Amino acid sequence: MATLSVAAVLAENARRRPHKTALVEGAVRLSFAEVWQRARARAGALVERGVRPGDRVALMAPNTAEFPVAYYAIAAAGAVVVPVHLLLSEPEVEHVLKDSGARLLLCHPAQADTGTAAARAVGVDVVTLGEEFDRLAADAEPLPSYVTRDADDPAVVFYTSGTTGVPKGAVLSHFNLVMNATVSAFDANDVRPDDIALGALPLFHAFGQTVSLNSTWRAGATLVLLPRFDAARAIELMVKEGVNTFHGVPTMFVALAAAAQEAEVLPELRVCVSGGASLPVAVLERFEAAFGAKIHEGYGLSETSPAAAVNQPVFGVKPGTVGHPLWGVDVEIARAETEDRIELLAPGELGEVVVRGHNVFSGYLGRPEATAEALVDGWFRTGDLGTKDDEGFIRIVDRKKDVVIRGGYNVYPREVEE
Repeated sequence: MATLSVAAVLAENARRRPHKTALVEGAVRLSFAEVWQRARARAGALVERGVRPGDRVALMAPNTAEFPVAYYAIAAAGAVVVPVHLLLSEPEVEHVLKDSGARLLLCHPAQADTGTAAARAVGVDVVTLGEEFDRLAADAEPLPSYVTRDADDPAVVFYTSGTTGVPKGAVLSHFNLVMNATVSAFDANDVRPDDIALGALPLFHAFGQTVSLNSTWRAGATLVLLPRFDAARAIELMVKEGVNTFHGVPTMFVALAAAAQEAEVLPELRVCVSGGASLPVAVLERFEAAFGAKIHEGYGLSETSPAAAVNQPVFGVKPGTVGHPLWGVDVEIARAETEDRIELLAPGELGEVVVRGHNVFSGYLGRPEATAEALVDGWFRTGDLGTKDDEGFIRIVDRKKDVVIRGGYNVYPREVEE
């Protein structure tokens, strides 16, 4: 049995580069040793609250220093993180807590109204991040290290609505997440230990969690958190902290390109990664002209940890595409109409994007039918339509379910946006 824990990402940094700055948020500056010490103390508090390996612990917090500390504390205790989307209504939070079978909700004071009411309604315990959790941690015996987990044990459950109705919990293993962070850092993006990344993407979302938090720390680099994204404020903070790495969604790149006109000084960015939605080529060009930095557009889903493909320095960048599959991952195009098996198509043909590799999730929590529909012949069916050209660049056209028929022609929203 191979053992592995996401907590090792932080634990190893505390061992290899204890004094290096790991986390910056406002006036808070913590070294890797300090973050790990805090996480172990809070893991001890969770164990004293009765949290056992494999238990699910929900986490509802913005991009404050408390998020990574609580995230790694849950992992260190051997429990499973259930990140809660901050824009959910109270009934939606109830669904996540109930469906995941969460034992406990760790809730930031800013989310306390919705979080506490939802937890109360479904009978889930709440601990408030900040003073309450700090007090429990101070009284607890810190764990000496992280609890042993099997590599295939669940680490995180992401709630995703996918194409249909009620949100389902996508179960990701320690192996899924550690591999995705590792290949994102070292094979896809060339992250270096002296890099400083801006964490403006929500950490409760797979993209922010893997690419901003886990892969930055996998490389031993520094993460600067911005709790509320505002382009002018982001530019100021990046200049002040010497940030050279930015991960964002297209709307953030639009806002930054606009704010750059007003800014007196711009950060010197080395790595920019876009994901989460299609990046219009005009936006890419506008941003690159303003900042003089290349954007590497990528693609993924909660079910793929999330990174599946990205424009990588080794293959060159092709605007309008999501690049090549990550190291150890296959991304192909299959006949969309054939549901019960995977029939791969030739280059240039339009079909459903399918993924296989170390990044593919274990399944949907408690939903074997949905899992069987999504995992076919060892491939994950994404529900997205795309093509792959002769050079292996993948282009996402749109969701299978989003086709608009106009005057007898199929029109895809991506084309309308462009």
